[in-house]
Amino acid sequence: MKTNFKIRLRTFFYFFNIFITFFIIFISCDRKNSKEAQINAISVDLNFERFDLKFYNNSPDVIPKLKKEYPFLFPTKFPDSVWIKRQNDSLQLLLQDAVKKIFNDINPLEGRVSNLFKHIKYYFPRTKTPQVITLTNNVDYQIKTVYSDSLLLISLDTFLGSEHPLYEGIPSYIRKELDKKYIISQIAEKFSAYLIRPPEDRTFLAQMVYEGKKLYLQDMIMPNEKDAIKIAYSKEELDWAKNNEIYIWQFFIEKQLLYKTDSQWSERFIEPAPFSKFYLQLDNESPGRIGRWIGWQIVRSFHKQNPNISLQELIKLPFQQIFNKSKYKPKR
Repeated sequence: MKTNFKIRLRTFFYFFNIFITFFIIFISCDRKNSKEAQINAISVDLNFERFDLKFYNNSPDVIPKLKKEYPFLFPTKFPDSVWIKRQNDSLQLLLQDAVKKIFNDINPLEGRVSNLFKHIKYYFPRTKTPQVITLTNNVDYQIKTVYSDSLLLISLDTFLGSEHPLYEGIPSYIRKELDKKYIISQIAEKFSAYLIRPPEDRTFLAQMVYEGKKLYLQDMIMPNEKDAIKIAYSKEELDWAKNNEIYIWQFFIEKQLLYKTDSQWSERFIEPAPFSKFYLQLDNESPGRIGRWIGWQIVRSFHKQNPNISLQELIKLPFQQIFNKSKYKPKR
């Protein structure tokens, strides 16, 4: 009898645990669906203004009108002759032709950007819906997008696809990000940089946590996007970061890097590069900016340990407080 009772008891707890697990999943999904319903109900009246189409393949007569409409795109130190020359420049026309082919239908992108700003407004209701202007900018990949309060500029010529022939000669680690699949994450990154103040502290840890905050903000405002897109890693690079997280952290700890203020550590592990510079045999296998990845995991760990702290509070917290309360410790 006792044996049968124990069997029945174990069976009960087995099915009870299954029920609890499914109940938690159901509640979580219900909350997520409720939040998304609220987000979708937010009104965002956003339209793309195709400055690139207005400027190129048009007569010089349009320039005075465009200067009045977009004065911030026409520095006063340049005479109209400079803009007329640019209108007819063969390289510029080649870029614009490529842009027209890739972005002939801008509606899908408008929808994605609108959805992004719905999520942004959900967390930050005072955010203005920006004036969105598309342009070409000599493939200046250092400023693919510009965000400032009520203005968003998108250089479409920097999102033609990593294998586009016009990008020949650009290093592969830069070229891989010149793809339209990264436009939304680029905008989100610029928004986070606008919103989150850089740390006054110059320590390597502070810089990592700052980058981690920006990526965590992407988690919130781009909930359905893959991590690889948010951090601009390939699947292989993301897998490498996950599989080697504990060893990266051990390296940082053993070398006592966290509170170093020398700029070389940011250059080696945070700034854009073909790979992170441990000066070990594994360097060529590593993705660049691995310090951003570690900072991201620290902030994620903080949120896991402190789920009741709002996003608005989190992004304002000092880096040391986030690190201390994150209890970050990667496992094998």
